[in-house]
Amino acid sequence: MEHPVKGLLMEIAEAPEFREMVRALERRAPGRESSAPSVTVSGLTAAAKTLYAVLLRRALGKPLLYVARSNRDAEQVLDAMETWARWFGEPPPVWIPAHDIRPYQGLSPHADISEKRALGLGKLAAGQASLAVLPIGAAAARLESPEFYRSLARPVRRGDALALEDLLEHLETVGYLRHDPVEMVGQFSLRGGILDVYSPEARRPVRVELFGDEVETIREFDVNTQRSVGPLGSTLLLPLTEFPLRQDLLTELAARSSGSETEIFTPGEPFPGWEFQVPLLTPLSSTLLDLSEQAVLFFDEPQELRKEIERLWSLLEPEFAQAQRNGETCLSPDHFYLRWEELAALCAGRSVVNAEELALVHASSSATVSFDFATQPAPRFHGNLALCLAEIENRLREQYRVLLLTTGTGETDRLAELLAERRIPFQRAERPGLRSPGAGGQGSLSWEAIVPGDPAIPSCWIGQGAAPHGLIIPARLILILGNQDLFETSEAAARPVRPRSKISTFLSDFRDLRAGDYIVHVEHGIGCYRGLREIAHEGVPMEFMELEYQDAARLYVPLARLDLVQKYRGLEGSRPALDRLGGASWGRTKARVRKSMEEMAGELLKLYAERETASGTAFPGDDHWQQEFSAAFEYEETPDQQTAIEEVRRDMEKPAPMDRLICGDVGYGKTEVAMRAAFRVATHNRQAAVLTPTTVLAFQHYETFRGRFAAFPIRIEMLSRFRTAAQQKAVLRDLESGKVDIVIGTHRLLSKDVVFHDLGLVVVDEEQRFGVRHKERLKEMKKSVDVLSLSATPIPRTLHMGLVGLRNMSLIETPPRDRLAIQTTVAPFSEGIVKTAIEQELERGGQVYFVHNRVHSLPGIVARIQELVPHARIAMAHGQMNERQLERVMLGFLRHETNVLAATTIIENGLDIPLVNTIVVNRAERMGLSELYQLRGRVGRSNRRAYAYLLVSEEAELSPEARRRLSALKEFSELGSGFRVAALDMELRGAGNLLGRQQHGHVNAVGFELYCQMLERAVQELRGEETRPELAPTIQLGLDIRIPPSYIPEEHQRLRMYKVIGSLRAPEERTRAEQELEDRYGPLPPPVRNLLDYATLKSAAERMRIQSVERRNETLYIQFHPSAAVDTDRLMDFLGRHPGVQFSPSGSLRVPLRGTARGVLPQARAVLEQLQG
Repeated sequence: MEHPVKGLLMEIAEAPEFREMVRALERRAPGRESSAPSVTVSGLTAAAKTLYAVLLRRALGKPLLYVARSNRDAEQVLDAMETWARWFGEPPPVWIPAHDIRPYQGLSPHADISEKRALGLGKLAAGQASLAVLPIGAAAARLESPEFYRSLARPVRRGDALALEDLLEHLETVGYLRHDPVEMVGQFSLRGGILDVYSPEARRPVRVELFGDEVETIREFDVNTQRSVGPLGSTLLLPLTEFPLRQDLLTELAARSSGSETEIFTPGEPFPGWEFQVPLLTPLSSTLLDLSEQAVLFFDEPQELRKEIERLWSLLEPEFAQAQRNGETCLSPDHFYLRWEELAALCAGRSVVNAEELALVHASSSATVSFDFATQPAPRFHGNLALCLAEIENRLREQYRVLLLTTGTGETDRLAELLAERRIPFQRAERPGLRSPGAGGQGSLSWEAIVPGDPAIPSCWIGQGAAPHGLIIPARLILILGNQDLFETSEAAARPVRPRSKISTFLSDFRDLRAGDYIVHVEHGIGCYRGLREIAHEGVPMEFMELEYQDAARLYVPLARLDLVQKYRGLEGSRPALDRLGGASWGRTKARVRKSMEEMAGELLKLYAERETASGTAFPGDDHWQQEFSAAFEYEETPDQQTAIEEVRRDMEKPAPMDRLICGDVGYGKTEVAMRAAFRVATHNRQAAVLTPTTVLAFQHYETFRGRFAAFPIRIEMLSRFRTAAQQKAVLRDLESGKVDIVIGTHRLLSKDVVFHDLGLVVVDEEQRFGVRHKERLKEMKKSVDVLSLSATPIPRTLHMGLVGLRNMSLIETPPRDRLAIQTTVAPFSEGIVKTAIEQELERGGQVYFVHNRVHSLPGIVARIQELVPHARIAMAHGQMNERQLERVMLGFLRHETNVLAATTIIENGLDIPLVNTIVVNRAERMGLSELYQLRGRVGRSNRRAYAYLLVSEEAELSPEARRRLSALKEFSELGSGFRVAALDMELRGAGNLLGRQQHGHVNAVGFELYCQMLERAVQELRGEETRPELAPTIQLGLDIRIPPSYIPEEHQRLRMYKVIGSLRAPEERTRAEQELEDRYGPLPPPVRNLLDYATLKSAAERMRIQSVERRNETLYIQFHPSAAVDTDRLMDFLGRHPGVQFSPSGSLRVPLRGTARGVLPQARAVLEQLQG
């Protein structure tokens, strides 16, 4: 039986006018002698163009190249065409982006674009692309030969002879990196005669084993286990760059180039913009049409494409002229691009479709065959589904067939419920060939009549597809509604957003700064933000933040120096007074606050000093029992874990009561630290209590402690609702008599009827989850017994005190041996994701948590999971279950009797099971950051790769706070990040109750951020710690370093990006910032690239304690701070290799500059890199 949706779409191709258009195109096929006119199609909406293009490709049986106006437009076309192609069971279209850089900008194309172009052009040249989408800038670009692009990919077949050295050289040339073991795309390694390599678009990396020069076997292998999983007959190693990195080529290009950039790079290394110098040696002799001679060209609004080509040339010609005036060695634009007329001439005799939405009158109409297809844009309901349902009912009464496209199962379910309520017959249809992300098998066609017993034959289907907008074809009685027609979503939200820089997460990033808000300038005090102003400084346009102070005085802060500015955050919404610019009031305020915080810090330090002298129990050092217990630990202690154990031991050997916080990532060994402390107490005739926030965690700790202490005569009991009233009564009696050594329980342990015989230690797990009353009880305990707090995400006050040194704190940031990072995916809810996630884990013998924090709908979730994964053994757990029933569920899961646990957040601080390595969290946007972090930490307890899927509802608009929390979880996917997550949580919760009431006034006087900085410094000084003066290097290079308002029009977004860029430190942070800018705002203008280079240079100068980097005429002056530790050997080596460079005893380095002003930043950066090493 033919798929009904496929049949519906194929009806369009059966229309007489469509068939006639196909015949007209066939008459113009290459190789045919025909004077047939060109084909112009009008009346197609934007969505209709993408559908008709796919239908045309199928009808003609040839590749089709869809040409859009820009990269952004082409990406939108790509989503829609992929939807239609999937419905026909065809592979997705190939994406060939245009370069983001023009030849005369002295920069290299983005690596991601270069990789996508290499893959797309290679597939096109090899005849492996049936559909391709590209902007006109890519279609008009001159290219290398088809053989060149085909050669970028290397096939490897079993039984073939293989020149290994040549292949290794080729892999490095096309962008692969040596890395052992191979874990990521673009890596390869060689061990004897075994080559491991991970190619782009490959499902898994491959292992090629040689016998002599012959390929003996090719096997896929698992990156987690590094073990082979299946044989292959052949594999294709795809490139990661369009521009092969050949050392001889780069050396020759550097010799030919007159740019200053090449002079500071080692010969044979790539230099900025080298890719556009290649045609100096080997001219670009081909065009896109040479790569696919039989292809049909589909021009989307050709008049707009022509304007875009003309716009490109209007930029290229003056840039080329300027480059010539600068004496640069370069080729004219016609060596890189075709003009519109040239492209049109090459298309003569080809199968070409000119698609225009409006039917325009052409001057030479006799040379054009026109077809008009009366399509209409689909109505948009902007989330008004009642209006949508009424429209569907009306269309169905008019005998229309209706297809509703959704982006995920959540939207599908929502529509299904509404249609069922209105008694509208429909079917849910899965696309043929639909694959869930990462799934190995092909999905089957599924039908689900939601209205059973209805005799009507449904003419309405719900299917999944990324096409944002639909269309109406009145002549065929077809209505298609896209996901953005149905739901109130924006195009930006519909597309995936690349992860933001980790640095930006911690910043007060001005995301909500508006004119009239208060700010704090570190040197000038509190002012009022009035907006941004562009002012020419030394002939270079610069953007400044305008701040108003008392008496309407103005201060203009260069946006490149936003590190001096913070948004003012006081407590309880206080409104501060403005400072006088240049006056003494700000200095007096800071001095007053500094004195007060020194007094407060002194008092806190005195308090902790008093605790040091308070009466407690000084436990003896390690005896043979303690040594035996430590030796029985089945794992090797990590360095951080060992340090924490030693710090706890030293605390317990002092007579003062211990109060230590162990802050360690989930599963990093905090429990072992606690067990060793408890063992020390129990073996010296004292009792230990382990306090947990949940019953489940109490049970887990009970099992862990019992197993660990099994060989020793120590009695361990549990006091929680897992025990009957009689059992609890017996435990209480034995606890009071001293027969119980260690008791584990929930806040039940803090009840008045719990009496200890001789309590010596309290271990508190996740103290922040206890209520105020329980915390007060704990505070009383801390006066006389040792207290050990365990937490992966400390409460803000605890974290802050730990940071500034006011509380004993141990950090465990080292992961256990073989522990792998948790791969975190944040995505809209999709049954495909759920099915894939569970099946992948079960296939490798693991277990899965599915978290759904709504008890009433949890049984329905269990039923749906069972339908998706029939072979799964599913159990359900939530806090409203009977205690015995919950215990049985948990025990069954522990014993692997079940392999999927659908539960509420009762598992958050729950079971620690090494086999659980996948967790799916539904409605993640409703949870806090600490909660999500703890949930994710339930997996990844072994050396297996762990997965966390944070699924959000498509129906809900995420609040900025929720979006930021989810974004943070994805960014903090590396190991040991819990401490920094807590830092972010502190920012998200606000200043609140962080400090005592007496300090509120001081926080309001200087703002929360500056207050925290000053407090930390005060404590360091009181402790006698060495504090280095803060250094803000001055960088003056006379370059345009800014974010033009034309690039980011919104002021607060521009400020945020200035703050992000100004705080960049590591290269990967810069990469992420570039990706975010390009993803959200398009290709980077030169001033923004300069700003990124400036930030990188400033960061290096800060690390090297450099006061200033200035350009004066043709000389670069670098002034070192007196505290800078200059590597004299490296400095002397640098001076020896550069005779023109001078260094004075005052710490000033003078470097002669070469070339144009554009080369100043690369030269300055190169100098610092050589001095730093």
